Amino acid sequence: MPPNEPVTAAPPKHPLYALTTYELKDRRLELEDAIQAASPGALAQADLRCALEAVLAEQEDRARLSRA
Repeated sequence: MPPNEPVTAAPPKHPLYALTTYELKDRRLELEDAIQAASPGALAQADLRCALEAVLAEQEDRARLSRA
């Protein structure tokens, strides 16, 4: 990716709770890749990390519910 090009991850088509397990996994991978591609300290990294935290929380909730 060229250094001056902004790093973004397209928003999901549906809210996180409505994504299938596979779509949620794909979203996590997309965000992880975007974070790695962003320059350290880039403003976009904070937004990407926040989105990744939301995905991880949804995955943890689903795992917790499946164990109950």
